Amino acid sequence: MYAYLPTPAVVIELAQMEENIRKMTEAAAGYQIKVRPHIKPHKSVEIARLQLRMGCSGITCAKLGEAEVMAKGGIDDILIAFPLIGQEKMQRLKILSRKARVITIVNSEEGARQLSETFQNSPDKIEVLIEVDGGINRGGKKPYEPTLEFARQIAGLPGIDIKGILYYGGTIYGEKDREGFEKTSAREREEMLGTARMLENAGFHMEILSGGNSYSSKMPWLLEGITEIRPGHYLFNDVGQLMSGFAKEQECALRVTASVVSIVDERHAIIDAGSKTLTTDICARKEGYGYVVGRPDITISKLNEEHGFIESEGRLGLEIGDKIAVIPNHACVVPNLADEVYGIRNGKLDHLIRIDARGKNR
Repeated sequence: MYAYLPTPAVVIELAQMEENIRKMTEAAAGYQIKVRPHIKPHKSVEIARLQLRMGCSGITCAKLGEAEVMAKGGIDDILIAFPLIGQEKMQRLKILSRKARVITIVNSEEGARQLSETFQNSPDKIEVLIEVDGGINRGGKKPYEPTLEFARQIAGLPGIDIKGILYYGGTIYGEKDREGFEKTSAREREEMLGTARMLENAGFHMEILSGGNSYSSKMPWLLEGITEIRPGHYLFNDVGQLMSGFAKEQECALRVTASVVSIVDERHAIIDAGSKTLTTDICARKEGYGYVVGRPDITISKLNEEHGFIESEGRLGLEIGDKIAVIPNHACVVPNLADEVYGIRNGKLDHLIRIDARGKNR
């Protein structure tokens, strides 16, 4: 597979990626939910523009550096879903806000105060969402009364405009079956809508209710009533999605192709993709460091930096120079390790895609 590519190489099946985007935007639209995808899985201006052309309402960035790259690429509606702290970031945010509509989040009085001091004399306020904790204790305020109390604490600060709330239901990644995924998604909706009603009743205007993840966003009927979702690796899918039944093998658009460089014995071999290509992320639903396309009997059992150790249940049947394609355990981290990835269409190389925001982690 992908015999014409040098290895190791990160590959995107373009037609499948486009189909994944289409399915997400159309399904969400059926419940009046906008899609504001996270760009961290691809970090590519080209792919972000594609998502917007295919119906997404804006983009989400994890870090200010990503947002700066996307704005330079002409994208003008950006949510930074991370608390910005420190004067260096405040000044960068102020400059960025002159180039694009930027929304960010707050989860502390200190963070809100810094934003206020930065934008209080600006022509336009900075739009903010209050981060609501979805159960993983990662910085947000607890739903309901704690969020309302925090909103009241920062409401009088000049220069900021509270537009709504942001929720990340990260506990869903620990669920083991469909019932658990659905229950966690339903709780996400309940906590978001309940918290928003409480804030509305207290006089706050909740224009944006931002939630969703790459699991709950695939069940928009369970999120009806929120205004936008922020799925990330839905456009690629990965082993987590595959093993939980949210994607089929052919729907996994991101692959890593690798060559066999050594045969140990009839059941064991070594490939030229290690942790610097596949990453060391694991998946609770499958042993090893990825899923070999068409060969579920093969396990990638160990990684060094440049070596991958594979083994099969029976005879491996591979020779030195043969190539395999691997669906990564976690799609969000693989493109960030490459300067460019290979866009494939109809079995042929279509073009190279630049990973513009690679390494923009601050």
